[in-house]
Amino acid sequence: MSQTSSQARDGFTSTFGVLAATLGSAVGLGNIWKFPYLTGENGGASFLLVYVIATLLVGLPVMIAEITLGRKAKSDAVSGLMKLAPKGQPWWLIAVMGVLAAFLIMSFYSEVAAWVFAYIFKALDGSILSTDPNVTGAAFGALISNPLQSLLWQWLVLALMGGILLLGVSRGIEAITKKLMPLLFILLLVIGIRSLTLPGASEGLAFLFSPDFSKITGGVLLTAMGLAFFKLSIGMGCMMTYGSYFRADQNIPATALRVMCADLFVSMLAGIAIFPAVFAFGFEPSAGPSLLFITIPAVFASIPFGHFFMVLFFVLSAIAATGAMLSLLEVPVSVVSERFGLSRVKATVTILVVLGLVGSTCGLSNSSLAEFKIAGKTFFDLFDYLSSNIMLPLGGICLSLFVGWVWGREKLEEALTNGGTLPLAIVGPLFFLLRYVSPLLILIVMLKGLGLF
Repeated sequence: MSQTSSQARDGFTSTFGVLAATLGSAVGLGNIWKFPYLTGENGGASFLLVYVIATLLVGLPVMIAEITLGRKAKSDAVSGLMKLAPKGQPWWLIAVMGVLAAFLIMSFYSEVAAWVFAYIFKALDGSILSTDPNVTGAAFGALISNPLQSLLWQWLVLALMGGILLLGVSRGIEAITKKLMPLLFILLLVIGIRSLTLPGASEGLAFLFSPDFSKITGGVLLTAMGLAFFKLSIGMGCMMTYGSYFRADQNIPATALRVMCADLFVSMLAGIAIFPAVFAFGFEPSAGPSLLFITIPAVFASIPFGHFFMVLFFVLSAIAATGAMLSLLEVPVSVVSERFGLSRVKATVTILVVLGLVGSTCGLSNSSLAEFKIAGKTFFDLFDYLSSNIMLPLGGICLSLFVGWVWGREKLEEALTNGGTLPLAIVGPLFFLLRYVSPLLILIVMLKGLGLF
């Protein structure tokens, strides 16, 4: 095995490029697709409250730590932990688990992205422009139950992502996300404002912002924490990989805080766009993964120029999916390229081929493989559960323990302050959270959510 030298590695070229790429990783379909449907399934505002707390106490500290480790190592996630850990200690296995988690997530996430890209064309022909849940539900059902369509769209999406990755970090990932992320914010803001003007919007806002604490269970806690990890792209090697492309003068805590706030803001906008429509048109907030595809067409069917705006929305969703998928794919691509000495082209093609094969099990989970279940779950649900509820939180625990107990405060402070040139008052509190609070909270929530106590 050989590694690419750090001098030969590509990297982000500007502060805005760093922010846009990192934000593109965090802000994706997790905000527009996964956040609304999990909020709907888990009681609305009470779930939202737990999610925000999990993001602040656990998500943000782990995100800062992961980016910092990546920038310090300047290599892929596996090689990075090999460099930073004491000789002979197998902390690099955290990164291996992260790479596996990223791969499992991409397996089902690429299928959701496939639905979004397919819906751009459905929106163009106007067939889904209806306030009748039977019409929008039937259109979505017809798409996911067709094995040929599911696989074709999934593979097309993977090919598109591969094309962007082949351009590299600065000309591919950074260039694309710098253009797309501002557009995403603007479009989602417009849609949220329109949704607030629907009759019955107040009921949707009450569901989203008036908590019922009796609905908070161990399962809700685990799901909320898993979502925080999923949406911030932590515990899966993404932020460590992107951190390795950070510039030496980048303020990591400030960047992570901006990403976290923007991520929360986009989630709120998505909730405000979707839940007023859910209640205005009599849909079910607990509709699950289909919620986005059933409710959004109803919003646009009721407004002037709705056809145009609906096309725009699914283009927006495709934009959101692109940024997140690029970061997920970059994790295994960088490992294969740098650990095994493959060119970026060969590494990208290898990962895409394997992912196309494994991901097809998720693509067929609503058609040919719908009856094939493991522990009562289809491949799609199983990959989602294993990654979000077990592997990502477990990765968060291990990363916190590594920084808090192995790497130590002195090295963390040196890395965070850019060698002492950036005075930061948060190093002490951050180190305390990583050493004691974050790993303990994650462990308690994991055990409770899994029903182990």
